[in-house]
Amino acid sequence: MSNLHPVLQRVTDRIIERSKGSRGRYLSLMDREAERQPDRGSLSCSNLAHGFAAAEEDKAAIAAGRGPNLAIVTAYNDMLSAHQPYGRYPERMKIWAREVGATAQVAGGVPAMCDGVTQGQDGMELSLFSRDVIALSTAVAMSHAMFDGMALLGICDKIVPGLLIGALRFGHLPCVFVPSGPMPSGIANKEKQRVRQLYAEGKADRAMLLESESRSYHSPGTCTFYGTANSNQMMMEMMGLHVPGAAFVPPGAKLRQELSRTAVHRLAKLAGDPSRTLAKCVDEKAIVNAAVGLLATGGSTNHAIHIPAMARAAGIVIDWDDLSELSHVVPLLARVYPNGSGDVNAFHDAGGMGYVIRELLGAGLAHEDILTVGAASLAAYGEEPFMDDETLAWRNSGDSRDDTMLRPVAAPFQPDGGMRLVEGNLGRACFKTSAVDAERWTIEAPCRVFETQHAVAEAFAKGELDRDVVVVVRFQGPRANGMPELHKLTPPLGVLQDRGYRVALVTDGRMSGASGKVPAAIHCSPEAHGGGPLAKLRDGDMVRLCATDGTLSTDADLDAREPATFTEDETGMGRELFAMFRRFADEAEKGGSAMLAEAGL
Repeated sequence: MSNLHPVLQRVTDRIIERSKGSRGRYLSLMDREAERQPDRGSLSCSNLAHGFAAAEEDKAAIAAGRGPNLAIVTAYNDMLSAHQPYGRYPERMKIWAREVGATAQVAGGVPAMCDGVTQGQDGMELSLFSRDVIALSTAVAMSHAMFDGMALLGICDKIVPGLLIGALRFGHLPCVFVPSGPMPSGIANKEKQRVRQLYAEGKADRAMLLESESRSYHSPGTCTFYGTANSNQMMMEMMGLHVPGAAFVPPGAKLRQELSRTAVHRLAKLAGDPSRTLAKCVDEKAIVNAAVGLLATGGSTNHAIHIPAMARAAGIVIDWDDLSELSHVVPLLARVYPNGSGDVNAFHDAGGMGYVIRELLGAGLAHEDILTVGAASLAAYGEEPFMDDETLAWRNSGDSRDDTMLRPVAAPFQPDGGMRLVEGNLGRACFKTSAVDAERWTIEAPCRVFETQHAVAEAFAKGELDRDVVVVVRFQGPRANGMPELHKLTPPLGVLQDRGYRVALVTDGRMSGASGKVPAAIHCSPEAHGGGPLAKLRDGDMVRLCATDGTLSTDADLDAREPATFTEDETGMGRELFAMFRRFADEAEKGGSAMLAEAGL
């Protein structure tokens, strides 16, 4: 693109140069896989008979190789509201495949845990590593050499990254993600936040809190706040791995069904086309587009971990310096709760992803010339889908229909993307500025050190934190306990801030898209477990956190101290089964993955 922003070009060129060796090895592997992977015709009769034994009416077509056979890899379960609609998808997708002379089979299922259920519980310590398990499960599903393309059914936090990481090892095939859409909006987000803070202060009981939460999370579909799940859907649009505009159309709508049907038809058409395989679609430009979309929409901080991990699976190396440099030039175009008052439904109604992509392309802030599964280039993703009578069509969404939700590049909510790198003698960390008032971007105060979020809650209840304070929660990294999200910190820290105190959080754990209004340095690397600098902090040490100049430091003499040791017993709730993942996980900036580290990726 001739109008590409020079910083976007520079960062992309740097990633391409840095990735030459690893990207070259990956593409060579995919070329070899394309040459040596047996098609169904070369399987032994016994192999093939096993593969279509239960295919019923599709058996003859698969046996004769009359058309492409599509793999459905599904993360269905009916505990996750976002994934409950997937229950009926396979039977419909088989019908849609037959419409274009193809067949489809459920190749396998992957686990899909709900971070909303496990927040603050022991099970949350399995969450990040579930991404590795999902990637491994995707590989198992695709290992049968029965398929000509991949349809991936997943939405939520670790599930989309895990599916993509696994699918990229079969990148010689085409691939499409098939979302199912968000649930209808519930109670106003400010009301939900108000009740949570009342509960934290002891001014609301459990029944009142449960009633509030149940009115917010209330039906099938993705939770409507802009956390990791909805950020996943945004990124799949920015990378061109959806049918254009599929991200935020609600379940049950005729438009949703037609988008899913079109995804199957498109995948069948791509099968056998070596020019538009997943390996070729997910290149350096697509990864940069994902990062740009994250910044432009104020998406989940979890993707500072997931983007490097997904990129590694494609032989691409991106780091937090790249994200921070992009953040300085990519403006914030959307304010979606918790960064604003409206949810993803309001965002979609205001113009949604079509508007965002059109604005970014117009300003030279995204790569138009990427290979997509749904169209000739990313330009087609700058339109919105609609039903023209009974026909799926796309149109220009026009100007923003709500400037409290969406604004143009020429008049953004803020001039940068709201995710900054902070670093110093306490390590490197991410600071999400998009939800934090600029007057709170710099906090300097004595620290109080904790090793669990529950201990923070106890200290808050006793009034021990009623002062200016930097709350440090350490031993929350991948190697210590699987890097759980620390959502239980948000209400008490928010209350302290509302009381007029200067408050910040520093942690080697995660906060995700719900990090909220309190300034926070998260994903601190190196983590405390193993001797990282957070392990040497003591109560009362002065800590400075500043998003403006990118500082995360203390004036304490850390070199003169021995690090504290991690002693928590990681047993129960299946955590002992994940000891291998904790032992071999690499740092957050590389993706926090044991699987990728041990695979040498």
